[in-house]
Amino acid sequence: MSEDTKWTSEAGKQVVGRRRRADAQRNIGSLIQTASEVFADSGLDVPIREIADRAGVGVGTLYRHFPTRSDLVVAVFRKEVDESVEAASTLAAKHPPGEALERWVEHYVEFIAAHRGLAAAFNSGDQALEGLPAYFLERLGPLVQNLLDAAVVEGQIRPGVQAHELLHGVGMLCVPPTCGEPTDPQRMVGLFMDGLRYAASKAGNPTKISSRK
Repeated sequence: MSEDTKWTSEAGKQVVGRRRRADAQRNIGSLIQTASEVFADSGLDVPIREIADRAGVGVGTLYRHFPTRSDLVVAVFRKEVDESVEAASTLAAKHPPGEALERWVEHYVEFIAAHRGLAAAFNSGDQALEGLPAYFLERLGPLVQNLLDAAVVEGQIRPGVQAHELLHGVGMLCVPPTCGEPTDPQRMVGLFMDGLRYAASKAGNPTKISSRK
């Protein structure tokens, strides 16, 4: 084999390798996005084949990238937490502090609604899922605290509220009641946010507080 032929062969292998990696990344992205939608619609126990079919790949391809259901759940959850982090940063840059916080809380309520099955999964003893709550707090906690602190400075909410308190409080209000009539999570959380606004201007900047309609 001549040097030119050898070089061409190696270059061809590199091109093929790049194409395969690109195809693999597209498959992974498609599977994660599809699984996110299917989990939100049908819960975490949906048949794996349904996810593969909707993503347009074979079951073997799915298992090659995500050997267990838990691996796929972890990938979906991490992706959506990262999107929530990005949303917090974007809202903080585009809106006044009080409005940015309110809009992000609305986003968070939707996030919770799409992950109702995760609470049971976290308590299932599956080691692959054990680190997800910590990942959630580590990624979101600082940004949510920034939103809270900025709203306090502007006199939009009362001081002293910690990010983990907001995250936990909103989460609890979104849990379906075990008895009585179903509640509207957005309405319940709206009342919670009104509580955070109460007497806020006394501690922060004394500006008039108005809820976004």
